[in-house]
Amino acid sequence: MVNLLTRAIMMSTPLFLGALAEVYAERTGMMICAIEGIFLIGAWGGFVGVYLSGSLVIGLLVAILCGMAMAALYGVVTVYMKQQQVVTGTALNILAAGICAFFQRVLFGVPTTPLQIQTLPKIAIPLLSKIPVIGPIFFQQNILTYLAYVLIPVAVFVLYKTSLGLTLRSTGENPEAVDVAGLSVNRIRFLTVLVAGAIGGLAGSFYTVGYLGMFTSGIIGGRGWIAFAICFLGNWNPKGVVFGTLAFGLADAVAIYIQAVSGHTIFPNELVIALPYILTIVLTIARSNLSVPAKLGVPYAKEN
Repeated sequence: MVNLLTRAIMMSTPLFLGALAEVYAERTGMMICAIEGIFLIGAWGGFVGVYLSGSLVIGLLVAILCGMAMAALYGVVTVYMKQQQVVTGTALNILAAGICAFFQRVLFGVPTTPLQIQTLPKIAIPLLSKIPVIGPIFFQQNILTYLAYVLIPVAVFVLYKTSLGLTLRSTGENPEAVDVAGLSVNRIRFLTVLVAGAIGGLAGSFYTVGYLGMFTSGIIGGRGWIAFAICFLGNWNPKGVVFGTLAFGLADAVAIYIQAVSGHTIFPNELVIALPYILTIVLTIARSNLSVPAKLGVPYAKEN
């Protein structure tokens, strides 16, 4: 049970980071529908960075830059060119898959065995990691999981206790008032999308740099969309996102555990893999009373 819960916390990490990226952006009115592509290109960038440099730090930085680059393209098209966010995001998800597949082959050809990189080591926090049950679950994780721990209170503080958070939330609720106050709505939205891209790229890198140590075209497998859904299910609130990610992380961990233990003998492999996505559908249907930002998905055009 301890091992299962430890894995659940680990698998929650990229989902939390991705959902948090969505919360920041969607609070300003921007749906990051390209989150799946940002996850993928972040995973690829992290892998390539580590493989070519041998440095985990460089790999994470490359992942962040790749995520920001994809987010910048999304931001230019949706914020400044006023194009539809869902359509643009879907197109960029497809583009990201093509870019990763193309450059993976250009750089490495078609290897007969999967290329491997080192992964982030688990770091045992002194004293805390020795606490029975809780210690191994929460305090024997890698640096990205600990970063997620830190970002939870930071996100709550920034969004609800600072003028910056008020500006972000106002941009998604009443952009005209933000404009009247002398602030550029489009600049706020674009910069927030860039920040979301950086966090999303880092989330994607978890799957290559923090977990598997390899890259495949299907490595993300829809988890970017799960992070997107968690933002909705968490009611655009970092606290709600925490509970959502834990639920999905546990579902992911259970799916991996069942695959490892039973193989095909009890449940079909495809059904096991689908568990987190089935949970997404069930919770989305069950969720009610959503506090949707008033201008979510609506481009802003300044009135003359």
